Amino acid sequence: MSQTAEYTITRHFAAPRHRVWDAWTDPERFSRWFGPRGMATPLGRITLDAVPGGVWRATLVGEEGFEVTLDGRYREVRAPGRLVFTTGDPDAPGDGPASVVTVDLAATGDRTEMRFHQYGVNTAPEHAEQAKAGWVEFFDRLAEHVEHVEHVEQVEPVPQG
Repeated sequence: MSQTAEYTITRHFAAPRHRVWDAWTDPERFSRWFGPRGMATPLGRITLDAVPGGVWRATLVGEEGFEVTLDGRYREVRAPGRLVFTTGDPDAPGDGPASVVTVDLAATGDRTEMRFHQYGVNTAPEHAEQAKAGWVEFFDRLAEHVEHVEHVEQVEPVPQG
């Protein structure tokens, strides 16, 4: 018997919508926040083909050679406001968990509201709670990244002379 689980996380970022969008779709920016603290997501281990039907894949690397790869396909890509992608294959999940993620980004002045919704199949409630807690940590890192990038990019170079 397959189980389904779903949840929504809403976050507000002190960054413009295009910067949050870029953090989701640009591999270099994605590598800076995707994953839990203590794990790296090396740029060379990321594929983000952000077009409908395109593949996304990210390998997280931890201590002592531990690795986990997450992947799926983009179903909907509407810059800079909406991404829909799968993790695993929810249409033919086999025995493993699979899900559909929807990320909606709304501009609120110079800030961004992100609504993240995940619907999982073959997903026990305990697994869904762990996944939700993981995403919350990822989004803490996302906030640090987009809010830091904004300030760094505003710094003017000092003329040398």
